[in-house]
Amino acid sequence: MTRTTRTTPDRTGPNGEPPRRSALLRATTVAGAVVPLCLAGWLGWRAVHHDTPAGAAAPAVTSPEAAPPDPSATEATPSPSDTPAAAETPAAPTAPTTQAASTAPTSLTGRTVLLDPGHNPGNFTHPTEINRQVDVGNARKECDTTGTSTDAGYTEAEYTLDVTRRARAILTARGATVVLAHEGDRPWGPCVDERARAGAQAHADVAVSVHGDGGPAGGSGFHVIMPARVVAGKADNSAIVAPSHRLGLLLRDSFRTATGEPYADYIASEGLDTRSDLGGLNLSAVPKVFIECGNMRNPTDAERMTDPQWRQQAAQGIADALTTFLTAR
Repeated sequence: MTRTTRTTPDRTGPNGEPPRRSALLRATTVAGAVVPLCLAGWLGWRAVHHDTPAGAAAPAVTSPEAAPPDPSATEATPSPSDTPAAAETPAAPTAPTTQAASTAPTSLTGRTVLLDPGHNPGNFTHPTEINRQVDVGNARKECDTTGTSTDAGYTEAEYTLDVTRRARAILTARGATVVLAHEGDRPWGPCVDERARAGAQAHADVAVSVHGDGGPAGGSGFHVIMPARVVAGKADNSAIVAPSHRLGLLLRDSFRTATGEPYADYIASEGLDTRSDLGGLNLSAVPKVFIECGNMRNPTDAERMTDPQWRQQAAQGIADALTTFLTAR
C-alpha cells in the first residue's frame, strides 16, 4: 500500500530556527511510535505461543537478514541401520513375520539338529552305486536316487543343499549344534539307511530331510511326510512316531507362514502325508520328517524354488519349526 505524504507550512522560531517542542509533546510523540510496535510484538508472541500445542516446539521466526537454514540442523536422514532393508520382490506371496524376531539367539544352546539334504549332485554319474539295494526294515530300496530338477535344469540336490545350509546358519545363530547328513562333498549318496542312522550318530534331538518334489506339471504346493509306525526286520520306529507327527504339524504351519506356499494340490491332504516306505523314516532313532518344499516340475513352484530370497524364507520356516519343537519339549 502506498502512503501519501502531507506537507505543513514552514514554521520557524525568532532566529529562523525550528520551533522548540515541549518535553510533554516530545514524550507523547515517542510514546505514539513505541506503543504500536510493542502491541504488534505482543500480538505476534501471543499468536505463536498461544496457538502452539502443549509440548510442541514453537515455529522459528526468521528475519529477512537471517542466514539460510543449516542443512545439518534439519531432520536427519535415517542411517542404514535405522532403515529397513528394501525387500526384493519374491516369486511367492509376501510372507508374514515369522517367529525369528522373538527367538532368543541362545534359545537352542545344548540342542543338536540333524539336517538331511535330499540326494547328491554327484548321484547322476554314479548309477551303479545309488541303485544298490539296502534293507529299510519292511522292504529293500535303492541306496539313493538322483532326485528331480526344474525344466531349466536346477536340480533338487542343489536346492536341498542350499536350503539346509541356510537353515543351519539360522539355527547355529540361535545356539544349536547343526550336523548335515552330507555337504555335497562326497561323490554320491549317502544311502537312505546311512541317512537314517546319521541322527543317532550325531546324538541329535531331531532331524529333518529337505526335498523338492517331481510331481505332475499341473500340480503345485508343498507337503510334509511323517513316519507311519513300522516294526519289521531291522526297523522299529515306534518311539519316534508321535513326536515326529508333532514336528510335522509344526513344520507344515511354519513353512506356510514363512513362504506363503500353498499346500500341495496333487498329493497328501492339507499338506500332510504319512508313509511307511521311506527308509529315512523307518530306520530313524530320533524324531524325523521329510518336507517336499514344492513341485519342481511346476513352473510356478520352480520359479519360487530358484529364487534365493524364497529359499531363505524356506530355510526360515524350517528353522522356526525346529526351534518351536525343541523349546516346547
